[in-house]
Amino acid sequence: MRASTRRIAVAGPIGRIECAIDAPPSSPRAVALIAHPHPLYGGTLDNKVVQTLARTFVDLGYAAVRPNFRGVGASEGEHDAGAGEVDDLVAVLTHARAELAAPKENPAVLAGFSFGAAMQLRLAQRLAPAEVARLVLVGLAVGRLEAPDAPERTLVIHGELDETVPLGTVLDWARPQQLPVVVVPGADHFFHRKLHTLRDIVRSAWGA
Repeated sequence: MRASTRRIAVAGPIGRIECAIDAPPSSPRAVALIAHPHPLYGGTLDNKVVQTLARTFVDLGYAAVRPNFRGVGASEGEHDAGAGEVDDLVAVLTHARAELAAPKENPAVLAGFSFGAAMQLRLAQRLAPAEVARLVLVGLAVGRLEAPDAPERTLVIHGELDETVPLGTVLDWARPQQLPVVVVPGADHFFHRKLHTLRDIVRSAWGA
């Protein structure tokens, strides 16, 4: 993504997990863990939406960590339909919070795109509330995947013209929770030509 990106291998439950790490110039405020879209449909840590989220969180002072799910890139193992993927996110987050310079007591941000957003919802269920500062869910793959209710302070961003996960499906999921959804006019699932808008929405949510 940029010259300062580091690639590391984290020990996961079934083998090596490839991760890309981007850090701000000074000590990071916390870890932002960012999950990529579906591995069986070309999703990787180099996805443009995932890169945009990483870059945005680095600008906000976070250490952005992007793992490749099992079976993608240099990550070992095979796709596990979501179960093993959440186990891998736990391993990466544990490693990142222990190894990076962010204060250990600061809760992490969990962000994800499409399949990755659904995995972050599941991860949030596994963690104590005090461990998670906020979720950012972009193009949430609800409907195709079981998505639990979101915790407080979850930011949901969706494209108006999303052809992969129709906006109405996300609204049906969000409505019983009274959870606001930020709709990007004219955006498709991959936010083509709308990545700057995605960045600005996240920055605005952080008051930047």
